[in-house]
Amino acid sequence: MQTVVLMLASLGLFASCGFNRPTRPILGYETNDAACNDGIDNDLDGAIDCADSDCLELSTHCGEYIPLNPFPGPENSYATCTDQIDNDDNGQFDCGDRNCSSIAEVCCLLEFDDVACSDGVDNDGNGFTDCEDFGCRTGRYVTVCTEGSDASCADQRDNDLDGDTDCEDEDCSGVDSCREDENTLETCSDGKDNDGNGFMDCNDFSCQDTGVKEIDDHCNNLPSEDSLETCSDGIDNDNDRYVDCNDRSCQDTGIKVIDDYCNSLPKETSVEECSDGIDNDKNGYTDCADYSCSDSNKEDVIKVCKDKLENTFEHCTDGIDNDGNGYTDCSDYSCRQAKDASVRAACEESIGSTEAEANARCEDGKDNDLDGFVDCEDWDCNWNPLVTICPARGSRVCE
Repeated sequence: MQTVVLMLASLGLFASCGFNRPTRPILGYETNDAACNDGIDNDLDGAIDCADSDCLELSTHCGEYIPLNPFPGPENSYATCTDQIDNDDNGQFDCGDRNCSSIAEVCCLLEFDDVACSDGVDNDGNGFTDCEDFGCRTGRYVTVCTEGSDASCADQRDNDLDGDTDCEDEDCSGVDSCREDENTLETCSDGKDNDGNGFMDCNDFSCQDTGVKEIDDHCNNLPSEDSLETCSDGIDNDNDRYVDCNDRSCQDTGIKVIDDYCNSLPKETSVEECSDGIDNDKNGYTDCADYSCSDSNKEDVIKVCKDKLENTFEHCTDGIDNDGNGYTDCSDYSCRQAKDASVRAACEESIGSTEAEANARCEDGKDNDLDGFVDCEDWDCNWNPLVTICPARGSRVCE
């Protein structure tokens, strides 16, 4: 009898603190219109509402809406990128359209900071994790997916996914911890810029001036690119990454037959050649898309390319694909990653070189980048590491 009482007591004890494993997600599945429109990650898979593939497949709330009387137009604003309509009739709608995915506030990309890009999780469920994800590789505030800093060149990771890790990566050649003298046969023949001075192997004075016979013999016996044959064969004979007439060793020979050959090649440098729709120099770039045109110092060529390029604040905010490459305004790298800060400002509300400058632009009450979002409503005011006033207010855009 005592044994039975003890058993019953023990069962009662365990029952009072037992764990009942839930048979379904506590917040429910994300498979209906209500769950796909509540702003909650109901199934805890990291994707909320229409960002969840379950919603796209099973909820009418997230599917494409086809108007009875469609009127094709641009799909490059927050409104047209969240209306479930293929506004530009290109077969893709909202986040499926590349012009929408470049609008950060639409939150098509969910991997865009160092934390999300180094956690080993495919946060946006697109099949790519961390630095394999486009959002991480091109994220303006992501530092863990490039190699060239002290930290990234010593973390035993191939951050830029080029097959080389840390000091084996050429991008790390300028980092102090990876530099080494370039004055031995090994370092003068390994295809690396070991001392980070911009010159590799036998093109480096450190290798040329060693006075060591085996190094001199190695360098003197390398294929050269200084004859008509080697300057016209389409091969980088001396392995310096420049081919034929693009190689200084061909340009500076002083040999008439080579000079005549190089001067006879088609070029893309005149007004006519920069506006005829032809890739005259056969380098894969046509007219003003070719650096020989876009970087010209000829006034008439500059004038021709000025209206065709997407590299000014005006052209990066006009809603027009000025250079005809299929990308409009901040969807275009020439705007988003412009070297000129005044151009890049068209795509970055918080642009500034100091914390004070960035914070000032994010609390001035102006839509500085003309994207329809003011101050802390703007994505980059929430995620720019220099900005402190917006993250301090609580939940950030796309968080």
